[in-house]
Order: sequence, then structure tokens, then C-alpha cells
Amino acid sequence: MAIEIPRELLPVDGRFGCGPSKVRPAQIEALAAAGLDLLGTSHRQAPVKNLVGSVREHLSDLFRLPNGYEIVLGNGGSTAFWDAAAFGLIENRAQNLVFGEFGGKFAKAAAAPWLQAPDVRNAEPGALTTAEIVDGIDVYAWPHNETSTGVAAPIRRVDADGALTVIDATSAAGGIDFDVSQADVYYFAPQKNLGSDGGLWFAAVSPAAVERIERIAASDRYIPEFLSLKNAVDNSRLKQTLNTPALTTLHLLDSQLEWILSNGGLSWAGARTLESSALLYDWAAASDIAAPFVADPAHRSPVVVTIDFDDAIDATAIAKTLRANGVVDTEPYRKLGRNQLRVATFVSIDPDDVRQLIRSIEYVLEHQG
Repeated sequence: MAIEIPRELLPVDGRFGCGPSKVRPAQIEALAAAGLDLLGTSHRQAPVKNLVGSVREHLSDLFRLPNGYEIVLGNGGSTAFWDAAAFGLIENRAQNLVFGEFGGKFAKAAAAPWLQAPDVRNAEPGALTTAEIVDGIDVYAWPHNETSTGVAAPIRRVDADGALTVIDATSAAGGIDFDVSQADVYYFAPQKNLGSDGGLWFAAVSPAAVERIERIAASDRYIPEFLSLKNAVDNSRLKQTLNTPALTTLHLLDSQLEWILSNGGLSWAGARTLESSALLYDWAAASDIAAPFVADPAHRSPVVVTIDFDDAIDATAIAKTLRANGVVDTEPYRKLGRNQLRVATFVSIDPDDVRQLIRSIEYVLEHQG
């Protein structure tokens, strides 16, 4: 017989997915109000250009950009950016830290035939590896947060002459406080903490990164127009993208940025995700049948929580029961293959809903056959 979780134990909003994230109802309402004047209009005219300009300004405020840094955006998501970086950001060789799926995908892109083979530093799932200065490396790259494993890495510039520090921030941007001056490129797609859709990538870039982009673009290296970072820089300064941008993505993102900034910006957002994630980590650490997957507390993500369960507990059955009761997307990352739950604690997720999620999990554990 299916377990029915009492309504008083359920979260108000049961979306805890680590893929496309919860979108707040207020964002959808704002999009509906603006849609007739925005959707289906030219991306070279004022309504869309003004929206692009607003997003760039809000991201600049969110990340507290130092003088000389700027926000660049382009068509495609993080996958497009990895290829663009191989064409227009890595000069000769990259060092890639791999402690999950996203880091591994950038490492594959950095193995392009016109570049020297990347120096790939691997860690076991749930652990973290760190950068090491090596002669000939001109890009040091790693994820701020690994969505697949729930490992978060500190952002500290690698002090190597002429090298760039390049950070994948797709599941971290807008949910983890940090000092952007410690990176030369902090890039992301906005469908996690920033509560939006895909189809675009964004990056906070330093003057050194822009100089590198322009220098490679001026060389004899072949660079496809769609993957040209120089095109992205030039078009961003004109408040546009090379091709028609995803307007829904832009509008949802702008609404989310306004909400985060109005509540206190990145420091507020970081405190909120820390509160939510700590509830789950503390619960798992105190449990006899569960434990945080990431052993080192310093490496535990505040925005993606992974919890292992004892072999006597079927985590798949827990996730299935939660889904049947409207609490969705708590399944583990498919390629990790562990008996665990993976829960997003992105900034849009109310900490009180996390408290209710824990109560729901406890109820399911008590009533499983």
C-alpha cells in the first residue's frame, strides 16, 4: 500500500531538483505581465537590449565586480562555453580539476587537438582536489560547486604568472558568497540558484581575461563565429548576443536578480543556502541510518546536499514515495550510482520547506514496510 504523507508534514513547495531549479511564482507572474511587449520582438531593438543591459547591471551588482571586470553573455549554455574556451581562452594548456561531472566535461573540451593535452587532476567522488602550479599551464579551471556530488571548492586565484583562473559556477552562482576578484572568468548558465531557463551562458571576466580573448582572436587560430568569445565580448557591450537570445531566460533571470538584490545580495543568498543545507547535513550526521556523502565538512556544498543511506534502507523507494506525494527530484545523480538522496537547497528554496522535507523523510522511514 502506498504511503500517504500527512499534509501538515509536506513542504509548501515540493521542488528540490538539482537540474532545472525551482522558479518562483513571482517570476512567472512578472514574465506573463511583460510577455506581450517582449516575446516575439527583435533582439536588436530597445526592449530586448534594455533587458540585456539590466541583467548585466544586476549581475555586476550581485558579484560586486571590481573596476575593469565586466559581464559577458553568449548563446548556448555551459557546454557551449567549454568549447568556446577551448577555441578562445586557453592559449596552450589547461589544468582541470575534476571532482564530478562538470569538471570532467570541461577537461574533455580542453583536450582539443590544437591545444596541448590538459593536466587533469582527478578526485574520487565526494572528495576534492586542488590546483598545483605547473610550467606551461595558462588556464587553471575547476567548478565552484559540483552538482553531481555535492562538493564545493574554494575560489582562490592561482598565483602563476600570466595564467587565468577560470571557474565553472553553474550551480553556485547566486547561491554561494565569494570574492570574484579571485577569478578571471566566473561563468555559468542561469538555471540553478538564478531560477531561470537554459539557452545562454554568462561570465564575469577580468581585464586579463579580456586581453587573452582579444589576443587569441587576433591570432591565426580558427574560431567558429558561434563560439567566438571576442564576438561575445563585443556584442555584450552593445547589450545583445550574436544570435537571437532566449528571452524567457533573460526575463526570469532579471526577476530573480532583483529579488536577491532586494533581500541583501550575495551575502543574504549565501546565508540562506547555508541555513537550508545545514538542516540536512545536521539531520544526516545525527542519524543512525544516514550520513553526509561528502566526508569533509569544509567541502560540503551549501546548495546541493547529498546524503547516503545504510544498505538496509532503499533510498530509491524514499524518493519514489516523496514523488508520489508531490515532493519531487530528490533522486541521486544517475551516474554516481549510490544509495542516496540529492537535494537542492538553492536560494529560491525556503528553509522552512527543507524542514518539512526532513519531516516527510522521517515519516516515510517510519512507515516503510
